[in-house]
Amino acid sequence: MRISEVRVSARTVPLPRPWGPDVPVNHVIVCEVGADDGRTGVGFSWTPQIGAGAVRAMLESECRPAVLGLPAHPELVWDRLWRHLREAGGGGVTTIAMAAIDIALWDLRCGERGLADVLGRRRDSVPVYGSGVNRHYSPEELVAQAERWAAAGYPAVKIKVGRDDLREDVERVAAVRRAVGPDTLLMVDANQRWDLLRARRAIAELEPYGLHWVEEPLPADDLAGQVRLRESVRVPIALGESLYTVYEFRDLLTAGACDVVQPNVVRVGGITPFLRIAELARAFDVPVHPHLLPEISGQLALALPLPPMVEDVEDASFAALGLLAEPYPVRIAGGVLRAGGHRGHGLVFSALDGEGGGR
Repeated sequence: MRISEVRVSARTVPLPRPWGPDVPVNHVIVCEVGADDGRTGVGFSWTPQIGAGAVRAMLESECRPAVLGLPAHPELVWDRLWRHLREAGGGGVTTIAMAAIDIALWDLRCGERGLADVLGRRRDSVPVYGSGVNRHYSPEELVAQAERWAAAGYPAVKIKVGRDDLREDVERVAAVRRAVGPDTLLMVDANQRWDLLRARRAIAELEPYGLHWVEEPLPADDLAGQVRLRESVRVPIALGESLYTVYEFRDLLTAGACDVVQPNVVRVGGITPFLRIAELARAFDVPVHPHLLPEISGQLALALPLPPMVEDVEDASFAALGLLAEPYPVRIAGGVLRAGGHRGHGLVFSALDGEGGGR
């Protein structure tokens, strides 16, 4: 079975709850990979802010001609394509574009079986944490969101920190802790907004609220700073959503920079490198908690070697954005995700005017 066709289309959808004034939409690039036996696999790339046009151009001008005629084998294609694109950069636009091809090839590989079963399902369900891109929310909006998560039965929640005044962060975290109660896991995400001095001070001030982890406290490229920070605080550190290659995760883990890794399946280049990162993390006894994209991340989490959680940003899943046709491949209820009953990854993208259904 060889690759005979690659078709690319793009969607831009408004977020019901914008991620700030600069992120009112999400961009999804859908990629259909046809095989010479007549079957088609569906993949996608995703970016919440910038680069969608560059990703689509990379897929159409560089990835398509490079993969046509190759065996429809995800690992073989991924390795060849990464070497081919390496001149344009080892990560970023290159790996985000590659993800669309790789996810489509895994969809093909599954045949009539579901993705989690093909990968080796280790569990029937996985806990989900409620997540918000909510640094710009008022205190009242933030508490209302936390109360919705608590009412829905989420076992864990995560909010943004990193406001200019640390006292505001402390007040907001305290308010969310009161809203969700003492038994709900509470995580915070600084999105790389602190330097080492501010991170140490902020974590010390926030620690009394029982943080399960602090996410991206420093710039993602500052490996030395991450190591120094982890050595000087007692709250676990979660990193990885802004890394792109297996080598970056190797260096992160070898240095002992974090307690949790959070690869984004699109940013790292698809399912193939995601699985390599998961096995690498297993060797260091560090759990993997996939970043965003619960419809695909949840299926991967069902097969991860160490117990994971899946992130569900309020009203931002593909289903919530109207990008998918029913039936949806995963179900989230009572703070738990389950998947099954579909072939491949089960994502059927809603048709655009003049297009098919992406399947």
